[in-house]
Amino acid sequence: MTSSPFATINDAALRSYIFWSSVLVMKMLFMSPLTSLNRIRKMAFASPEDTRMISKKLVPKYDDPDVERVRRAHQNDLENILPFFVIGFLYLLTNPAPWLAINLYRLVAASRILHTIVYAVVVIPQPARFLAFVGAMMPTAYMTLQTILFFMM
Repeated sequence: MTSSPFATINDAALRSYIFWSSVLVMKMLFMSPLTSLNRIRKMAFASPEDTRMISKKLVPKYDDPDVERVRRAHQNDLENILPFFVIGFLYLLTNPAPWLAINLYRLVAASRILHTIVYAVVVIPQPARFLAFVGAMMPTAYMTLQTILFFMM
């Protein structure tokens, strides 16, 4: 009888995964109010009912560069953080060295937070955004490859 892969999960690595995943959820939740604040600041509302709350003369605006920058950062989070949630947990099932898993989770979270800062909060020219993106993408790709190799039959 084989044991469950869940039985081998290191407690410290699991706690780190849960903590950093929760931080990233909080970060993603922050993006909607940030978009709203930019819409209000720039008076760039996308829906007619929102514009009418302010003035009957306002028309919807879909192309404000500051609002769109925050929306793109949020979209980038969805494209990168959600896969991390899945693979970060599956990676735990490979029984990785706890110090490695913990530091991979830290790196992904720090890089995603930094990505938002340099892309949507305090815009810093490239390669800042690229480096922040790669700082999360590479550990996620590494965990993905390690998980595939571990469970390959």
